[in-house]
This record gives sequence, structure tokens and C-alpha cells, in this order.
Amino acid sequence: MRIPVSVRGLAEYAFRAGSIDGSFRTSTPLAEGTRIHKAVQAEYGSADRTEVFLSGEFPYEELQFVLEGRCDGLRQDEEGAFIEEIKSTASTLENPAIQAGLPVHWAQACCYACLFTRQEGLDGIRVRLLYVHTGSDQRHAITRQFSSGELEEAVAAMLAVYAPFARMSAAHIALRGPSIKSLPFPYEGYRPGQRKLAGAVYQAITEGRKLFVRAPTGTGKTMSTLFPAVKAVGEGLAERVMYVTARTTGRAAAEEAFSLMDKQGLIFRRVTLTAKEKICFQEEVRCTPEACPYADGHYDRVNGAMLDLLGHETAITRQVVEQYARKHRVCPFEFSLDAAYESDAMIGDYNYVFDPVVALKRVGDADRKKTVVLADEAHNLPDRAREMYSAALDKSAFLQLSRSFKSAAGLYRSSRGINAWFIAMRKQLQNGDSPRLAAPPEELGPLLEEFRQEAEAMLASGAQSGGPGDSLLADTYYAVLGYLRVAEGFGEEYAVFVEEERQELHLRLYCLNPSRLLEQAGKSYRSHVFFSATLAPIRFYQELLGGSEEDYGLAVPSPFQREQLRVLHAPVSIRYRDREQNIGPVAGLIDVLLREQSGNAIVFFSSYDYMRKVHARYMEEHPSPSHLILLQEAGMGEEEREAFLACFRADAETPVLAFAVLGGIFAEGVDLPGDRLKAVAVIGTGLPQVGLTRNMIREYYDRSGRDGFQYAYVYPGMGKVLQAGGRLIRSEADTGTLLLVDDRYRMPPYWDLLPEEWKPPEPLKLPSFWGNQEG
Repeated sequence: MRIPVSVRGLAEYAFRAGSIDGSFRTSTPLAEGTRIHKAVQAEYGSADRTEVFLSGEFPYEELQFVLEGRCDGLRQDEEGAFIEEIKSTASTLENPAIQAGLPVHWAQACCYACLFTRQEGLDGIRVRLLYVHTGSDQRHAITRQFSSGELEEAVAAMLAVYAPFARMSAAHIALRGPSIKSLPFPYEGYRPGQRKLAGAVYQAITEGRKLFVRAPTGTGKTMSTLFPAVKAVGEGLAERVMYVTARTTGRAAAEEAFSLMDKQGLIFRRVTLTAKEKICFQEEVRCTPEACPYADGHYDRVNGAMLDLLGHETAITRQVVEQYARKHRVCPFEFSLDAAYESDAMIGDYNYVFDPVVALKRVGDADRKKTVVLADEAHNLPDRAREMYSAALDKSAFLQLSRSFKSAAGLYRSSRGINAWFIAMRKQLQNGDSPRLAAPPEELGPLLEEFRQEAEAMLASGAQSGGPGDSLLADTYYAVLGYLRVAEGFGEEYAVFVEEERQELHLRLYCLNPSRLLEQAGKSYRSHVFFSATLAPIRFYQELLGGSEEDYGLAVPSPFQREQLRVLHAPVSIRYRDREQNIGPVAGLIDVLLREQSGNAIVFFSSYDYMRKVHARYMEEHPSPSHLILLQEAGMGEEEREAFLACFRADAETPVLAFAVLGGIFAEGVDLPGDRLKAVAVIGTGLPQVGLTRNMIREYYDRSGRDGFQYAYVYPGMGKVLQAGGRLIRSEADTGTLLLVDDRYRMPPYWDLLPEEWKPPEPLKLPSFWGNQEG
């Protein structure tokens, strides 16, 4: 059996040991490492070679390993050829471990040396480890001579450690293939449009394209995308599926879909990733061996834990991760990441694919070419991406640091200089200058770079003050790193501005259009499928999510009968200028809806403020309401959300009337089938609040010849409306009433964006004493 393995993967597996120490992580892996490699390789002579691909086969018992990788340097000097492995480090070069060379680094270099001596028929070769300090660029080189026999023995010893894991993985793949080939669609039949969607997904994967899908609620989008993706793996078109979504409910839907396929005989290993803050066993997230017993010695135990987990489980949910992490006393978050790299599917947040900081770094280009990305609820991705690709700095942080670190000359000087820049900007704003800048301020660049270097050196050495400024130093260091990263890639899709908010001053690099960056983040993946019930208009999202004219778009019709949903329309103006005077009429319309449709109901509003005002008026007019009244609060925790939704019972004696916000936790990804939800009202068109950033997005698209108002306000707002309305009809047996309250629903472009099954809505006659609310 031939088993491919990378040089780096083999070395890191065989020499994994020690504890997690997350007290401070420098920028080395993300930026400095690449820079240092390029700087060293730029000095190579004409006889030297860089990034040399080497491969070879190594039999071990019944296994045949194919070892391959790219060595940093194959060099020549007066003594002949030698292998060079370049490593960047923020640790002092006088560190004994650096002076001797870390075992994992020697192991990696020896693998390359073994492959090269085999290829050239050499009896031996010199191997050099070159450590370069990230702050000073000082170097420390260690050179050793190895015979070919020593190199062969070193590789054989690593393969012996790796063999049990390789056998387990090979056995899993041998079972996976036949199980996929014999896998039937897990339902008795396809819903209308479901077969077409599944076929389009498979075609996109086959051709290596992106697919943008608008499929109404109830189409069965999760299964319609996962099933063909799994089939594509069985046909050898892909090796991994990454199912990413914005919400926990989306992850649960993917887990349920896989569970249904399991019952049909599927053997497919998948891992659900949970944020570190949620899955950590400790009360406070402190990833050091002193503070956490799961971090202490984690790497000594994690290989055994992984063999146990992957040898017994395929559905690796949060609960399963926690069970095995406690059993083997390893960090659950890092353990789940390792499991994700070794699984057939990953289920998690958008960040793991698209965020430049959080994305899974060990998924290299070769792995990406065999990976399919399924992006659920993709209408959420543009705004999430804007957050990922933006950066901000706060004045107060640098003022506080200049006070806390007066004895650290460089840190004090740069913090004070940055704070002085903010003071000058505040004066300009007070004089009436525009808060917008043409580009990242040049005069700030050297100060921020100096701050980065000084803060990094201090954090790496552990020589902080011991006071409250220490955590602020780390937070500000990472904020500066993010700013410098964004500033380096600054382009026309960005806006730079200074914003004053409650006596705090922020400098923001704000991403207006994330399409180019999303396209770069998704580069090399085999295929992407972006899908949502509200991906409308498709051309808008195709452009915004990094698609091209060569990619596919698909609109799937509703699978349900029009008779299942009654749509009412009340032409009351909810424009900003009118909404205050219409609080009473809106409260009255809620009462009308409850008379038109009995049962549980949710009324959605564009803002918490307007929701609270209508709720207060409704309670004034109905001091003894016929329904149990629920009110969504900002920042509700998981237990509060679950308690809120648990009130929606089909058999409750007192029906529920809930007040909630569009785009919130109860407007998307919530499934209340049957009689658990019978009525929904949407108050307004969901337009985002007018503000500086939204207006900058509008201006950006206006400049490019598009309708900026629609791009910045209408499309995102109507997406929230469609999501809220989609809570009603979830199955063939569901019925309910939807009330749309806003006169604009009868006007373009709002009318054009309504689903066909909502048209034409039935006019709801207003009581005569309300007068004419149109206009």
C-alpha cells in the first residue's frame, strides 16, 4: 500500500513533544518567516538552488511510504554540496535549544538530505540549520555531517513512529470509498428542485468552478450540497469537504445531514470545530503549562489521543472532542484542529477558510486542490469578510501604554508619537476637516513598525511591568499587526478614516468591497459552492464573493405549494422620517395579524430601538395580552436563546408573541416547524442604519457605475427580510401567515426582490381612523 507523507508532516509527527505555551505568539509564522526565507535565498550564488522538490519511496513492513517535500536550499561551496534548512525565531539565539538545533528541525533537514543522497547516489552530505532572529536578522548556523546510512536510519525511525497512524488512515480510506459508492440519497425521494441543485453542485466540483445558489427555505440545501460533495470524494474528484457557516445552527444542520448518511452506511470522518473560548475547559483561557493542565504536556500525549479518537469515531462533534480530550488530558481546541486536518470533512466558521489570521494554515496548495468549500448562509459572508479584512487602532491604548511603560524607551517613544498623531487628528476634526484620508498615513508607518518591534521584543522576553498594562500591550500589539497587514495590501477597495465615538478616537482601514480578498483567500480550492435562501440577486453576490463570469448561478424554485403561505401587505410607511408617528399603527397591525392567524407569532423589526418602542405601545394597549410576550434582548447567551425558543410549543395553552430584530439570532437558522410558528410580521424593509461606513460603501459602488444605494442598503436589507419570512414554511405540512409592513414592498427594487411565491401579497385593509399611511 503506497502512502504519501510530507517531510514536514513526518518530522512534526515523530518529534511532537512538550507543552502548549500560548502566553505570546509573535508574527513570525505569518509574515517574518516568509520575509526571512526570501532574504536568505536572495543571497544564494549561481550554483545554489532554492525550493528543491525531492521525493522517494521507503518500504516499512507492509507499507510503502512516498516521502516528498521542498528543501529551502541545496547549496554548493568549496567542500561540495550541503542541505540548508532556514528557520526564523523570535527567541534569543543564545537559547541552548537554538544553539544545538531543535530535534524536529534536524529531523526535517535529515529527511531532505536522505532523499538527495539517494537521488545522487552519495555516501553522505552536510546538513546546515540556519536560525535567523526576527527582530535583528542576526544568524546562527549549525552544520553537521551525516552518512547516508545515518540518514536512512533517521528516516526509518520516524516512519516507525508514524506507521500506526498511517495504517489507521489507510484502513479508513479503504472503507470510505466503497461506502460512498454504495451510498443512496438518504431520503425516499428528492424535493422539487433538490435533484437539480445536487446535480449542479456535482457539476461545479467536476469542472472546478464556483457555484452561487439561491434556494428557498425547505429546499434541503444542506443535504443537496453535502451529498454530491461526498459523492465527488468517492469518485476521486476531491479528498476533503469544508462546510463553513456563520451560525451554530448551520453546523448542527450539517451534522444532522451526515448522521442521516451514516444510517445509509457512509463511512466519512468529519470534525466540528468550536471556538477556543467556548470549548476551553478552564474558567479563563490561558494557554500556558502553568495555568492549564491540558496545555501542560499536551504534545507528549496528543499522538496517542489522536489514534484513539480517529480509530473509534467518525462523527467528531464538540461533545466527542471534549470526551477524548478529558480522557487523554489534552487541549480540546488544539486537539480538534489536529483532528480536522486528518478528517474527510471539517464543519466550522467562515474564518477557517477566509480569515487571513484564523484560516487553517496546514491546508497547503496541494491539499486545497483536492478540497471543496461549501459556504452555507452565504449572504452573511460579505459583511463578515469586511470585518476580517478591516483593521482599527484606538487612541486610548497608546496613551495608556505611554504612561505604563515610561522606562522602556522605544515602546514609550513610539506609543507617545502615535498618541500625538491622534491628538493632531482630533484638532483637525474639530476644525471641520473631513474624517476621511486618502491612504494610510505615511507618517504613522514608522512609528507603528517601531512599536511592533519593541512590543514583540518585550512580550517575547516576558519583561513586562506586571501591571494592568501587560494585557493591553498584547492586545495593542496584535491590533498593530492587523493594521500593518491590511495597510500593506491597501487598495481602491479600502477607505481610511478617523472616527470619534464617546471621546475615543479610532483610526480605521475599512474594507468596502471584499471580493478580491475573498477570491485570494479561496484561491486553489477545487470548487466553492455559495448557497442561501436569500442569495438575491445572484449577480450581486457573485460579484461580491469573488466570482467570475465563468462561474455558475442557480435559482431554485420553492418546493412548497402557494396555498401553504398566506402573504399580507400593509402599506404603512416605516421610513425613518415616518416611523415614530406610526408606532401606534404598527402596534395595531400586530393585533390584526393575531386575529387573522391564531398560534405562535414573531414580529421582526429593523432595530432594537424601534422594537422596544412598538413593544411598549403594544403593552400599553393590551395590559392583559392574550399571548405570552417575549422580547429579544441584545447579547443573549446560549441558555437564554434556548429558553426563548423553548416557549414556541405546538401544544402550549397560551400562544407566544415574540418581538425580535431582523438579521438577529432568531431571524436566521431557526427551525420552528409545524404549529410551533404560525405567523411572522416583518416591519420595514430591513435597510441597515444609515452611517459613515454604509455611505462609503454606497459611494464606492456609485463611482464604479453601479447603484450604490442598492449595494449598500437595499440588497443587504431585503436579505434579512427574506430570512425572517423563511422561518414560517419549513416542510410540506407547514402553513402560516406572513405580514409585510411597509409601503415600499410594492415598489421597485423591493418588489423585484420578493420571492415569486410571495407575490402578489394580499392587501391588508387598515382601519379608517389610521388615515392614509402611504407616501
